[in-house]
Amino acid sequence: MAADLSQVSILARREIEARILSPVLKAFIKELGKEKTLKMVEPIIQSLAKEAGIQLAQSLRKNSMEAFATKLSLWTREDALQVKILEQKEERFFFNVTRCRYAEMYKELGIAEFGHLLSCNRDAALIGGFNPKIKFSRSQTIMEGAPFCDFRYELKD
Repeated sequence: MAADLSQVSILARREIEARILSPVLKAFIKELGKEKTLKMVEPIIQSLAKEAGIQLAQSLRKNSMEAFATKLSLWTREDALQVKILEQKEERFFFNVTRCRYAEMYKELGIAEFGHLLSCNRDAALIGGFNPKIKFSRSQTIMEGAPFCDFRYELKD
């Protein structure tokens, strides 16, 4: 019987995952090198994110932009993200993240170098699982040193 993870914030989940994966990643990097290790791990994390997107759409029983936007609170819970909504329409959802506690947490754990892989790397795959017609773009992240993250979701035919 699986645990009900909806009771655990995504921020807390990412910290638990990071505390487990960080030593594993470091050991693999020592043996295989950084490039090979990250090349192996990245598609695994993206696959998990895509499956999470599929499950989110199934739980909502719809995969519209509006439905997705209503669930932004999953990622902002516990003030994990501070978000400024720029545009929210049926075919577009644009927002900037102005504070990211995920990035802060990885830095506090001493593994900021893995933050993008473990968190930001999931975003495109998640929306691809949720609705393959919604295209995601982002040109910068706080995780990589930018002043804000620019999330852009657009419904494409």
